[in-house]
Amino acid sequence: MSGIAKDKPVAVLMGGVSAEREVSLNSGKAIAEALRATGYLVHEIDLVSRSLDLPDDVAAVFVALHGEFGEDGEVQSLLRDRDLPFTGSGVAASRLAFDKVASKERFEAAGIPTPAYEVLEKGMEPTQSFPLVVKPVRQGSSVGIHRVLQAQDWPAAFEDALQYDARVLVEQYIEGRELTVGVVDGEALPVLEICAPEGNYDYRAKYTAGLTSYKVPAPIDDACAQECQARAVRAYEALGCESVARADFRMNRDGELYILEVNTIPGFTATSLLPKAARAAGIAFEALCDRIMQSARISAD
Repeated sequence: MSGIAKDKPVAVLMGGVSAEREVSLNSGKAIAEALRATGYLVHEIDLVSRSLDLPDDVAAVFVALHGEFGEDGEVQSLLRDRDLPFTGSGVAASRLAFDKVASKERFEAAGIPTPAYEVLEKGMEPTQSFPLVVKPVRQGSSVGIHRVLQAQDWPAAFEDALQYDARVLVEQYIEGRELTVGVVDGEALPVLEICAPEGNYDYRAKYTAGLTSYKVPAPIDDACAQECQARAVRAYEALGCESVARADFRMNRDGELYILEVNTIPGFTATSLLPKAARAAGIAFEALCDRIMQSARISAD
């Protein structure tokens, strides 16, 4: 598709059924406002179930659903079946990126360093030494994620992660700095550094106003920044992503970079990470939303 005509209505999908519903509503409302400011006719669609009820006049869809049903390929499959153009990655790439283990396997195959890991289920114990990071295999936005510094903290963190998925990813904690790189249409945005309390960017640090600070461009040397951007694009390509995504990294004290994951539908308020990086590159929030809306296409996978 060569572009989305602004004289036909588009829909912004938000809300949803995941643990990230409120975050998604914030993203969706900000996107809808930005699209209206650039001339689109916009339907705001708050999804409250796994069914997809859209007005008949919708010509394309901006997907702003986080977590399950939004990032895991489910809603993408429904939109594909209706031959509706939509933003973000297609069905296969969405499923792959949402599965943290499958993603890490792709990163390893592409030669992109990622922290050592293992997959555990209920009743199992880690074989790696602490500190560790515990994550549900299929969940987003730091939901159920814990940094475990010592053995005595393991049982509670593991049990909480198991509430969200029967399989849990346990990876070596990389002491150092947290970096993230947005990718739009295959091009990397400036590197952003996340400065969270005690270096732990968990759900509380992510969504409590003022608790975490952000630096963009990240105060790292040019060679490191370029390498981080290059790895973000490689990871985006390794997963088959399209349109927009954000790659998250840890950098240890020796300057070595490790990719953690790729988010195919990152947060999208004007103060979210990817829009912050876009603004540092001279791309205003409205222009960014317009560009992504114009990238909407009918998924082939």
